[in-house]
Amino acid sequence: MSDQQPSPRSVPDRLRDAAAAVRASVARRPVPWIAGGLAAVLVLGSGGAVAVAAATMPTPRASERPVADASATASPSATTAAPTSTPTPTGRAVPKDAAGPSALRTCTISTAASASGLGAFEGYVMNAKTGEVLFSRNGDKAAQTGSVMKTLTTATALAVLGGDHRIPTTVTKESGGAIALVGHGDATLSAGGATVYPGAPTLGQLAQQVKAKLGSTPVTTIVTDDTYWNDADAWDPTWPVSERTIGYQPNVTALMVDGDRANPGAATSPRSTDPVGRAGDLFRTALANAGVAGAANAQIVKRATTSSDTIATVSSQPVSTLIGQMIPNSDNTLAEMLARVSSKESGSNGSAASLTSVYQTALKSYGVDPSGIVIKDGSGESAANAVSPNFVAHLMVQVQAGAKGLGTLANALPVSGQSGTLASRFTGANAVARGKVHAKTGWIDSANTLGGYIDAADGTRLTFAFYAIGSSRAAALPALDAVTAATYSCGSKLTGS
Repeated sequence: MSDQQPSPRSVPDRLRDAAAAVRASVARRPVPWIAGGLAAVLVLGSGGAVAVAAATMPTPRASERPVADASATASPSATTAAPTSTPTPTGRAVPKDAAGPSALRTCTISTAASASGLGAFEGYVMNAKTGEVLFSRNGDKAAQTGSVMKTLTTATALAVLGGDHRIPTTVTKESGGAIALVGHGDATLSAGGATVYPGAPTLGQLAQQVKAKLGSTPVTTIVTDDTYWNDADAWDPTWPVSERTIGYQPNVTALMVDGDRANPGAATSPRSTDPVGRAGDLFRTALANAGVAGAANAQIVKRATTSSDTIATVSSQPVSTLIGQMIPNSDNTLAEMLARVSSKESGSNGSAASLTSVYQTALKSYGVDPSGIVIKDGSGESAANAVSPNFVAHLMVQVQAGAKGLGTLANALPVSGQSGTLASRFTGANAVARGKVHAKTGWIDSANTLGGYIDAADGTRLTFAFYAIGSSRAAALPALDAVTAATYSCGSKLTGS
């Protein structure tokens, strides 16, 4: 039903009355009407038709006017629903935007983005479908990422290794009763009891294979070989030592068991200063339990193996499974292992110093520009890492689309109020965005971060990265949730000004 009020007489009635008057006038004075009639026909055939259309077209109520959406496409009927020009008092036509002022991006998050809890705030938001930048505040400034770095580590591992890659641990037979346990970066290798990595390979499986190969031949020496990469940079000098003593991070060696945790079943558990030595002790116990002769009293020596005669092998679960264990719980150990293994498998040397180049090369394969990023570690614990929110948001466009295997990462991202490190987040007023934010959290002493994608209230998918630098965690987390929830509410109408 139209809200337009009916006129006393319809337009066709008035036109018929006017036509009758014209015919009467022509009958009385035919000559002057010949020339004038031609002009009248031209006017009626052009402007008159427009006037009729304008007179009969209902004017939409303000609440019914179409709202422009970045993903909307105008239909043919929409383009004819309103005049394309508006007459001015002087009669000159001025072009009119068919969508009107509502086509502008007018929703702002400036208040939420100015919260003191965000510290030195950096943020960047994109429309994932169109690539339009909707918001940027210091968004091009490379800075510390916290564990948002793990999204880059994952993307690099998927590009270099692939989701099906498995990381081996082997045992070689040397001469003189020596065998060597050789690590290649699988931190999930387990002693066989409780573990935070369900489904991981075990030392017991290796020991049983050794027993089957050696029979009654005694073992006199157990060599522990972590030379797959040089362990001289096993601990980054920018990492607080408390990360190891509290239990968030081990020394990054190519051979360890249960992530070098004192309690293998606890995600956060103190780590040792000698993961390789601990692995040797646990392997000796496994060999003795398997009945390998002489193992209980065998000497443990740390060095490179002298043999390529492999007598036992186990492999990690696929990289895709490791990512599924790393991302939701923000496991630093797996992140460092995947970074170093990616370096080695790409042809580099597995050092921390190699990571910037390795990551840049791998990330280019997704069609993003990683120039300028600085990678000090795979976990994001170093405050010396430098990656802009701009880059993270662009990478997330590829992640949310599942490009080149990145769906593995998209599926592993924590979800606001539902899973992973976001399970207890987005409460109170921010609960409006629960279930709609898929993002990796980051937390180091000097920064709290969040990066991923949002299914906004208007149906638009946005990618984003927000960094709260220099503020306390207690202040930063609700502030990050608030600015993210505000972004969710704005959707495609978000403006940075």
